[in-house]
Amino acid sequence: MSCSVRLVAVLMGLLLLLVRTADAEPALAKAAVVTPGKTPWPAGVTDEWRGFVRHRFPAAGCTAWVIEPRAPAPGLPWTWCMEFPDAFTERTGVPELLKRGFHHLHLEVGNTFGSPSALKQFDVFYQVVTNAGLASRGALIGISRGGLYAYNWAVQDPGRIACIYGDAPVCDFKSWPGGKGSGRGSAADWSKLIRDYGFRDAAEAMAYPGNPVDRLEILARAGIPLLHVVGDTDDVVPVSENSALMERRYRDLGGRMTVLHKPGVGHHPHGLDDPTPVVDFNVRSAGIPSGR
Repeated sequence: MSCSVRLVAVLMGLLLLLVRTADAEPALAKAAVVTPGKTPWPAGVTDEWRGFVRHRFPAAGCTAWVIEPRAPAPGLPWTWCMEFPDAFTERTGVPELLKRGFHHLHLEVGNTFGSPSALKQFDVFYQVVTNAGLASRGALIGISRGGLYAYNWAVQDPGRIACIYGDAPVCDFKSWPGGKGSGRGSAADWSKLIRDYGFRDAAEAMAYPGNPVDRLEILARAGIPLLHVVGDTDDVVPVSENSALMERRYRDLGGRMTVLHKPGVGHHPHGLDDPTPVVDFNVRSAGIPSGR
């Protein structure tokens, strides 16, 4: 075989290899295995979440989410949806905040009602995200029972919190799942909560002094701004036993709290038809210039 023929054969082989590699790239992108050193996040997988890159990796015995903005805002602010991260997402302003440069976080601790074991898992995840360079203070989102997660974790160290947005949030587990007031409650969830918190029985749970409505002084003293969005006819998490009680107590303590009411709306849908007030609250609390 002449040199020219061999050269043509080599070039054809290289071209074929390039074509095969190009054809394989979509499959690799779909699997998207993250290799150490490529991102600040532990090894895991990536996928797409509402048009943004999501990293999913193990943390504290759970699966963690970190969703990246296309252009991070100065200071690398973040929001953290404590529970139900795929519920009414557009109505809670999260996609718009991603566009504004916020990272968005979630840790899959499951239905554990903000119990002591879950709070320890949150501590571990917080260290992961701050060690990766995100801001030391972020915005918590507490949807429904997620209010227990958000407030219970916040009072442990308010220095980690820029603000809290509660959406029809549970602020006293006697109200839900206990059902000890005007709400429907949930017998199965009440039994599980008693187990998750390590209470001996329902009487010990009823006497517990550590619900969010009982521990507001810590947050007020730290100057943490609060925003709640509630449906006025909510019979699952009644406003009078949760957000209204919290609002009265927080303001008496000198805290800043706004409650947005939805007349004629029950527990669902969460969020707002126009979530601009929620977006503005988070942007303002993060100290990002409004013109961004």
